[in-house]
Amino acid sequence: MPDYCRAALIPAPASAVTLDRIPLPDLAPGAALLETVYSEVCGTDVHLRHGRLGGVPYPLIPGHVSVGKIAEMNGSIADVEGVGFRRGDLVTFLDVHETCNACYQCLVAKQTTRCPSRKVYGITYGAGDGPLGGWSERIWMKPGVKMIRLPASLAADTFVGGGCGLTTAVHAIDRAEIRLGQSVAVLGAGPVGQSVVALAALSGAGEIIAIGGPAARLAFAARMGATTTIDLAIPHEERLAQVRRLTGGRGVDVVIEAAGRPEAVPQGLDLVRDGGRVVVVGQYTDHGPASIHPHHQINRKHVEIRGCWGSDYSHFHRAVEIATRFQDRVPWAEMVSTRHSLEEAGQALDSVERQTVLKALIRPN
Repeated sequence: MPDYCRAALIPAPASAVTLDRIPLPDLAPGAALLETVYSEVCGTDVHLRHGRLGGVPYPLIPGHVSVGKIAEMNGSIADVEGVGFRRGDLVTFLDVHETCNACYQCLVAKQTTRCPSRKVYGITYGAGDGPLGGWSERIWMKPGVKMIRLPASLAADTFVGGGCGLTTAVHAIDRAEIRLGQSVAVLGAGPVGQSVVALAALSGAGEIIAIGGPAARLAFAARMGATTTIDLAIPHEERLAQVRRLTGGRGVDVVIEAAGRPEAVPQGLDLVRDGGRVVVVGQYTDHGPASIHPHHQINRKHVEIRGCWGSDYSHFHRAVEIATRFQDRVPWAEMVSTRHSLEEAGQALDSVERQTVLKALIRPN
C-alpha cells in the first residue's frame, strides 16, 4: 500500500480546488483508516471556499460527512453497543471530534456542540494535519472518533443523500418540538430544508409549508412531505398572506429557518403565530445582520426563538436509524444529483453554489 493518498483541497479562500498527495498517518491504538466511498458537497463547503467561517486552517480537505469502508485498524474498536468493528465494515462517523467532556459546556450546559475544544473533520483540520476530510481517498479515524456502522439494508448513497442536512434536521426537529397536527413553515429548500420537511411529516405535522426556490427544489420538497410550496419569487407580503390563509389567519405554529439568508429570520417571525416557536438553524455562517422589531415580532407575539448549532453523536446515530427505517418513504437517495471524481471536485462545488443540483457527491476511489 502506498504511504500517501490523493485528496482535493481548498488552498485558501477564493481559490480554485487543487489536488495533492497527503501522507498517510501511522495508526495509534484505537485509530482506523477508511477507504472513502462517498463524501458530500454541502453549503458549508461553499462557505469555506469564500472564507465565511473563522479559524479555518487553510489549506484544508473539505468533506465533513462521509461514508467509507474500514481498510485498516490498530487494535479493537467497538461501537456504542459494544460490538467490534471489522475491516470491510461500511461506516459513517461523527465529524465533530475532540470535545473534551470536561468543560462547562460539555458537563453542565450539556451543549457539546459549543465545547471550546471541538474540532470538525473537513472544517477545522488543515491538510497538514493528515487526511481528515472526506474529499480524499482515505480518511483517518483518530482514536476516539465515533464510527457508526451502516446496516446492510442501507445503501451508502441513501445515507449521504440525506447527509449533513439530515443530521442537522434531526437536531432542528428536536429543537422545534413539533406536536401532532401542528402547522410548520420551512424556510429554505436546500438539503437541510428538504430533510426538515421530511422529518416534520414523520413527526405528525399537519400543514407543512416549504418556502424557497428554485422551482425544481420546491417540487422535490413536495415529494419529501410538503403539503404546500411557495416560491421566493412571490413577494414576502404575499407569502405571508398565503400562509395566514392556510392557518385560519393565525400563522404557523412552528417556523424552521433553514435558508441561511439573514432576512429569513425576521420573515419567519412574521409567519409564526402568536405564542409560536421559531428555530434558527440556517445561520451557520455570518451572512450579516437582519432588522427585527422586538416589540411587534417577538414580545407582543409572545414568540419563542431557539438557535440550533451543529450536531452531536445522538443526531448522527438517529439519522442512520431514521434513514434505514424510512428510506422507502423518503427519497433521500434521489437527492443525489451528481457524483464526481476528485478531479471534478471543483466542478461539484460550483454546481452546489449555483444551486443547479440538490446534492453532489465526491467519489474519490
